[in-house]
Amino acid sequence: MQFIKHNINFDFIGKRKIGFTFSLVIILIGIISLVIHKGPRLGIDFAGGTNIRVQFSKEVSISKIRSGFKAIGLEKASVQKVGKDQDHEFQIATSKPEMTDKGFSQSISEALKSATGETPIIRSVDMVGPQVGKDLRKSALLAIFYSLLFITIYISGRFELKWILSGITAGALMTAVYFLSALNVSMPVIIPIALMISLILFWYLKLNYAMSAIIALIHDVIITIGVFSILDYEFSLPIIAALLTIIGYSLNDTIIVFDRIRENISSDTNRPLAETINRSINETLSRTILTSLTTLIVLFALFFLGGEIIHNFTFAMIVGVLIGTYSSIFVASPIILIAKKGD
Repeated sequence: MQFIKHNINFDFIGKRKIGFTFSLVIILIGIISLVIHKGPRLGIDFAGGTNIRVQFSKEVSISKIRSGFKAIGLEKASVQKVGKDQDHEFQIATSKPEMTDKGFSQSISEALKSATGETPIIRSVDMVGPQVGKDLRKSALLAIFYSLLFITIYISGRFELKWILSGITAGALMTAVYFLSALNVSMPVIIPIALMISLILFWYLKLNYAMSAIIALIHDVIITIGVFSILDYEFSLPIIAALLTIIGYSLNDTIIVFDRIRENISSDTNRPLAETINRSINETLSRTILTSLTTLIVLFALFFLGGEIIHNFTFAMIVGVLIGTYSSIFVASPIILIAKKGD
C-alpha cells in the first residue's frame, strides 16, 4: 500500500531550522514547567506513600473525604475522583507510608463514614516506602540511560562498522555511571552529565549515526516528560515502561530512514549530501506515516476505551509516537547532515 506518491520531493532538510526552533520551544516550555513544579509529579511508586481507592453508594464531596483523612492524621491527602460519575469512586494518595493492614483499612472506613455519613467500600490500599521509591527512581533512570548506550553500539556497528569503538565507549560510560551510583551520587545529576559526555565523545569519535539517533531519542523523552509536567499528570512506573517503548518505536523509525540515507549515499556519490538525505526521507515517508497512523489508531482506541488504569500510559505512548515520527524526519536526519559536514 502506498499512502504517498513515490515521486514526492518535500524539502524537509530545507525546513530543518523551523524544525529545530519548534523542538527547542517545546523543550524549553517543558523545562520551565518542570522547574515551576519542582520536577515531574511523582506517583507513590517513586515518591513513596500510601495509595487508597474507595467507593461510595452515593455522591460525597471531596472536602468531606479530606476531613475524614485529616481525622486519622493524613492531612495532606490528595483526593481525586476516578471512573464514571455514577461510580462515586475516589483515589486518595498521601505522601506518608502507612502499614496496609486490616486495622488501617478499618480506621479509614470509620473515619470516612464519620465525615461523609456514608459507609465506604475500600477497594485497595497500597503502600510504598520512601527507600523503595528512591531505589525505583534510580533503577528507572539507569534503565533509560543503559538502553540509550546499548542503542549506540547497535547503530554504530550497523551503519559505521565501529562495533569495538562504540562498545568500549559505551562500556566505559556505563561502568563510570554504575560506580558513581554505588557511591550514592544523585542519579538526576549523574545521568544528564553522562549523556552530555556521551554526545561529546560520539562527536569526537565521529560516531555520526549513533550521535544523531541518541539526540533524537533524548529529544523524544524530554518532550514527553515535559508534556506530562505541563498537564500535571502523574509520573509512575508504567510511564517509564512507556518511555522505553517510545525509545524502541522511535529508533525503529529512525533506522529505516538512516538505512535509506546510507544506501543513497553509496549509490549516488555525486549528489549533494543535503539533497541525498532529503531524497531518503521522502522515499521512506509513506512507510513512516502508515506505521504511525496504524499505531495511533490502536493507541487512541486504548485511550478512550481501555479504562483509567492504562490512561496515562496510553497518553504517553500517543505523545511519544507523534514526537518520535517527527524527530526521525526533522531532528535525526538533519543532525546527520550537520555531523557529516563537520567531518
